[in-house]
Amino acid sequence: MVKFTYYGHSCFLLDDGKYKVLADPFLTGNPLAAIEAEQVACDYILVSHAHGDHLGDAAVIAKRTGAMVLAIPEVLEICQEQVGEIQGHGMNLGGSVKLPFGKVRMTLALHSSGVAGGVACGFVIQIGGVDVYFAGDTALFHDMKLIGRKEPIDYALLPIGDNFTMGLEDAALAAQWLNARNVIPIHYNTWPVIRQDAERYKELTEQTSRATVHIVNPGESLEMT
Repeated sequence: MVKFTYYGHSCFLLDDGKYKVLADPFLTGNPLAAIEAEQVACDYILVSHAHGDHLGDAAVIAKRTGAMVLAIPEVLEICQEQVGEIQGHGMNLGGSVKLPFGKVRMTLALHSSGVAGGVACGFVIQIGGVDVYFAGDTALFHDMKLIGRKEPIDYALLPIGDNFTMGLEDAALAAQWLNARNVIPIHYNTWPVIRQDAERYKELTEQTSRATVHIVNPGESLEMT
């Protein structure tokens, strides 16, 4: 069993009782952040791309906690420029790495990267007996079907905010293509430009896929089983 805690925007923590995995820690400057960067405890940090609302406080948290940052090499370079030497593991699309809690695979995302020479990505995280797909910032793309075939997706964390990423309809189709068992919507309501009705997304997705949609508000947690 894994405890999922949502910190707002695209930031969340996965805790299997021994290891804590943090993703896209945009906390400082986030109007919906449920925790401050100085309060976060983690062992690993996943960064999907270098835009400020995703890279966020990753470098500072890694420096303070000793957590390992997993990201494309260009993003790791930015972290090191910000705070100096940190523990990092460079990856790229399609690559995977085994870690003490399980396994992380880096997946395609269709989005700008925020750093020259870089690419945006998502992650499939195997932890505590569940497979969690964190899409990062992305448009809908047909290879989501392949992601769902390669691993049985227990929980898909999908952006629904539109404008910069998928909107409600495309994110509902993504849940269907991934054949996800559960979906948690993220990356919405942080600012007016990405305001969305999560209840409408839940209705649409549950009508068109097998997924159960869990609306988790910033600061709330969910037991993943």
